[in-house]
Amino acid sequence: MKRENVSSKETRASAMLRSILVCLVPISLLLVVSPIPAQQFKKIPRIGVLTPDPISARANQFQAFNEGLRELGYVKGKNIAIEIRSAEGKRDRLDGLATGLVSLKADVIVTTTTPAIQVLKRATSTIPIVTISGDPVGTGLVHSLARPGGNITGLALLHPEISGKKLELLKEIVPKVKQVAFVWDPANPSTALGFKEAKIAARAMGLEIQSVEVRSANELENVLESTTSEHSGALSVSIAMANAYRSEILDFAAKNRLPVVYEERQSVEDGGLMSYGPSITDLFRRAATYVDKVLKGAKPAELPIELPMKFELVINLKTAKQIGLTIPPNVLARADRVIR
Repeated sequence: MKRENVSSKETRASAMLRSILVCLVPISLLLVVSPIPAQQFKKIPRIGVLTPDPISARANQFQAFNEGLRELGYVKGKNIAIEIRSAEGKRDRLDGLATGLVSLKADVIVTTTTPAIQVLKRATSTIPIVTISGDPVGTGLVHSLARPGGNITGLALLHPEISGKKLELLKEIVPKVKQVAFVWDPANPSTALGFKEAKIAARAMGLEIQSVEVRSANELENVLESTTSEHSGALSVSIAMANAYRSEILDFAAKNRLPVVYEERQSVEDGGLMSYGPSITDLFRRAATYVDKVLKGAKPAELPIELPMKFELVINLKTAKQIGLTIPPNVLARADRVIR
C-alpha cells in the first residue's frame, strides 16, 4: 500500500515537471532564437502640418519640406510620421483641424499663414510650433525675432516691405499706371500690415491704391470685378490670396488683360505676369532644420526666427505678350528667372 502511494506521488511529480518544461522551452527558445530589439519599441516622432490652403496649392512647398527632412536623415514612415491637415481654403475648419493635431500629441507642428498660427496658438501652449509667416512680431505672435518666447519659432516672410517693392516693379513695367488694386484678406493680420505699407509706398510714387478685400470664395468674383469698374490698371496680390485663389485670379487677369504682381513664383509659373518676394520653397526647406532642432531638444522660445535669405524676381514674357506689355530690358536683366 505504501509503495502505491510513493509511486503515485512520483507519477504526479513527473507530470508537473513535464508541464513546467513544456512552458519553459518555448520561452527559452524565444529569448535565444528571436530576441526583440529595443529600438523596435522606440517612439517615432510625429510631425503635424496644418495649412489653410488646398494641398495642391502648396505641393511644391511640401515637397521642399520633405526634401529638407530627408537631407537631415528623416524618412517618412521609417523614422518619422507626418500628419497633414488642410482646411482646403475654408478657414472655419482650422479650429477643428488644429485641435485634432494637438490631440494626436504631435511632437512638433508646422504651419503657415498668420490665421492658422493664431488658431494653433490658442489650441496649445506646449507643443512646439514651427511657422512660416509674414511678420510674426508685428502680428503679435512672438515677442521678438531674437527670442520668440512661448512655443512658436520659425521663419518670417516680412510682407510689409515686399508690398512697396512690388509697386515699384509695377510702376517700372507699366509707367502710365495711376491706380493699383491691392487684393488682400482683412482677417489676416500679416496682409493687413502689407496693405498699410502699400498705401505708404503708393503715396510716395504718386499712385492710388484700391483696397480689394476678399473675405470668402463667395465674394471673390464680385470684388475682382470691382477693379475694372474702379479703373485700376494693375493688381498686387498678397501671398495668402494667391495660394487660396490662384486659378481664379489668373483667369480674371487674363480675361481683362491686367498686369498682376505676386509674391510667390508659383503663380507666375502658372501664367501670372510677375512675382517678387522670398523663395517660399527655400523657406519650407529651411523649416525642416527647425523641426530637427526641436526634435533634438531645442526650445522654441530660444530659437531665433530667421529672415528670408533668398529673394527672387520672376517674369513671364509669354503672359506679357498676351496682354500687350513690353518688359523694359533693365527689369529683365534683374530677373532671377524669365519664362519665355
